[in-house]
Amino acid sequence: MLKETFINLVSKYTNNQYVKNDLWFDIEKRHSSKQRHYHSLNHLESVLLELLPLKKEINNWDVILFALYYHDIIYNSLKSNNEKKSADHAKIKLNELSISIAEIDLCKQHILATKLHQLQPDNDTNLFTDADLSILGFDWETYEIYFKNVRKEYVLFPDFIYRKGRAKMINHFLEMNRIFKTDYFYNKYEIQAKKNLQKELELLF
Repeated sequence: MLKETFINLVSKYTNNQYVKNDLWFDIEKRHSSKQRHYHSLNHLESVLLELLPLKKEINNWDVILFALYYHDIIYNSLKSNNEKKSADHAKIKLNELSISIAEIDLCKQHILATKLHQLQPDNDTNLFTDADLSILGFDWETYEIYFKNVRKEYVLFPDFIYRKGRAKMINHFLEMNRIFKTDYFYNKYEIQAKKNLQKELELLF
């Protein structure tokens, strides 16, 4: 479904099969890296499944999809500028499709918002970042797999450093008035997300 959705998306902007395949190969290759245990194609598909029921509520579905496919295209656990680099990469690729400057800027806005997941003036952005965080509110067994896979991505960090950084991230979310900015995701995942985060925090120390 992930590839089919992407090919259908870019087919609106180009008839060149080589371009379509090249764009998909770039996404598939980067997300299939051996260093990726959570930020993979499975993550993209999970976010897509969260967003599909909301398609009619989203003002610019195409831009949301582009943000979905490119928001983690650059991912290096040793760096803190992955969102910016991913947004810049998206701009390069969308320029190949002659996407309007306004839509490219909107796509970059969605991607950059995934760094801190703060409330944004654009509701499309909030729906996108909420979908990106939806794993936080899944059942504990699924959430446990998620944070163990995240740990694998930070394998180069010793436990005492990783735990400190992970705890900081967890507290960042727990201290928010609302983790999920839209009512749809708040009602669906907020309570379980806070339970999951609190439980993981207790397991860290």
